[in-house]
Amino acid sequence: MTQYCALHPLDQATSLESLGDDRYRGRFPPSYFNMVGPFGGVIASTLLNAVLSHPKRHGDPVSMTINFAGPVDDTDYEILARPARTNRSTQHWTVELIQHGQPAITGTVFLAIRRDSWEGSDIQMPEVPEAAKVDVLDTTGYRPWMNNYEFRVVDGHFHPDGSAPAQRDSHSTLWMRDEPPRPLDFLSLMALSDCFFPRIFIRQQQRALVGTVSMTTYFHGDAESLRQQGSRPLLGVARAQRYFRGYFDQVGELWGEHGELLASTHQIVYFKSEGF
Repeated sequence: MTQYCALHPLDQATSLESLGDDRYRGRFPPSYFNMVGPFGGVIASTLLNAVLSHPKRHGDPVSMTINFAGPVDDTDYEILARPARTNRSTQHWTVELIQHGQPAITGTVFLAIRRDSWEGSDIQMPEVPEAAKVDVLDTTGYRPWMNNYEFRVVDGHFHPDGSAPAQRDSHSTLWMRDEPPRPLDFLSLMALSDCFFPRIFIRQQQRALVGTVSMTTYFHGDAESLRQQGSRPLLGVARAQRYFRGYFDQVGELWGEHGELLASTHQIVYFKSEGF
């Protein structure tokens, strides 16, 4: 008897139908929705999937930048993924998500065939309790997309019930992985890089109207590094640097279980300050 293995929720959410001529079609499921529209991480992963699925792909992701130009809803969209230039070991792509006849997301993806080189790091993974010793966050009552992840917050938690006072800073440390567990690859790493609560939520300990405007993720590991991580949790570290006139930045790191920095991410986020 043939066994059928259902697709993981992330693979379902990022699945695309090829339309030819660099175009793909898809639709985001309600299970990955956030405050307004889909969770930004799953949008980014879907755009990345269009590049990685393209027959002209050359190399693995090194960096990706996406700009949230407009809202995305739960109707069909098209993605246009075009290689702008291909060199011997590098490739540059432009990507665009189009819905209701106009661009909602724009971005670029940089791929490369990595060569052996000297390796080093100027930062180290924080010393924290191992994941199994930290309680799993109960995501009941949070936005739907959070049910697709397991979070174990070490410090810097957001209490949506208003039980915590405003904090001196927005630093957070937490273990995270897909739920149900899924072996790490570039798609899941891209989505996980956007799994941090908006920093202003942590700092003020209250919800605000926010929206990421631009996000860049750098991939510091290759496909083999991600394969070795498997489905074990990543350690995420996030902070902000300044909140100023309606915008703040958000900086994050994603560490493998054995201390290897696998990705870093930077965002600029819009917010409304009413109520603070």
